[in-house]
Amino acid sequence: MANSFLKAEKIANFSLGVLEREIILPALVWRDAGGSFKGAAGDTITIRVPARTTARTRTLRGARQYNASVGSPATNVAGAGIIEMDELTEKSVDVTLDTAAYSSVAVTDEQMTLDISDFGAQVAEPQIRAVAEAIENAVAAEMTGATYATTITVADESEIYDKIVDARVALNKANVPMNERRLVVGSDFEGILLKSDDLHQVDRSGSDSALRDAVIGRIAGFPEVVVSNALPSNEAYAFHRTAYVLSMQAPMVPDGATYGASRSAYGLAMRWIRDYDYRNVQDRSLFDVYYGTNTVVDGPEVGGNPTFVRAVKLELDEGS
Repeated sequence: MANSFLKAEKIANFSLGVLEREIILPALVWRDAGGSFKGAAGDTITIRVPARTTARTRTLRGARQYNASVGSPATNVAGAGIIEMDELTEKSVDVTLDTAAYSSVAVTDEQMTLDISDFGAQVAEPQIRAVAEAIENAVAAEMTGATYATTITVADESEIYDKIVDARVALNKANVPMNERRLVVGSDFEGILLKSDDLHQVDRSGSDSALRDAVIGRIAGFPEVVVSNALPSNEAYAFHRTAYVLSMQAPMVPDGATYGASRSAYGLAMRWIRDYDYRNVQDRSLFDVYYGTNTVVDGPEVGGNPTFVRAVKLELDEGS
């Protein structure tokens, strides 16, 4: 019986579907904010971060600039009715495509003929999952490696809800937009949340779905609370989508590839290439993607390093 092969386009589309299901963190962050990397110098795109300023007030009918006989000679003094000028300083964040995540597998003729009945499920899906996990781990590394202006320690399980409220307050004080906020938690953090009495109070959690499905939903004003095994189990991060940047690019399919396709959809990217190594009598399957990550740090400096105000770190005390 002849082997049955999925076409390259179907494999690529299948890969995107699996990738979308498998990854958690990349779906929550600022993806492909800089657009295409085609022709970008040094494979780097600079993303503009809008300037921030604070409005002033002036007194109606107040004095304008005048000379004050203070000291010698007299000096110009700005009255309460004059307009004072501020300066706008935009910031930027660079994202460089500097890493290729890939999975390459060789499948012998014997395996293809006698062992493999579904190439997509038995070969492609494990490869896709591996690439997806590499991308998620990269985003997790950005989260765990950043310097945060606010880090909140949960010393006791009973105070976990109040500490999440504190994280919300910190974001509010930093003028972080309410929309597109997320709370992502490690597995131990999730366990405490699911056992928390606060989730049993529907008016506070916003939904009773946590009671029915043991799925964390809305809590303390965060519209989406999810768990990720890529994070340390005792940590959680409250953040705005723009706090972390992820860009992905599906590489082009070379003309010499027997089978191949590149696809990008919903911010996800993947290339699949398959060819035959006749010397070793085997097929070779390659899934890969170029990616780069960064953080948008626009807070005050601590120890010479700028800090996050778009994100707050929460951590369980070792004794909690």
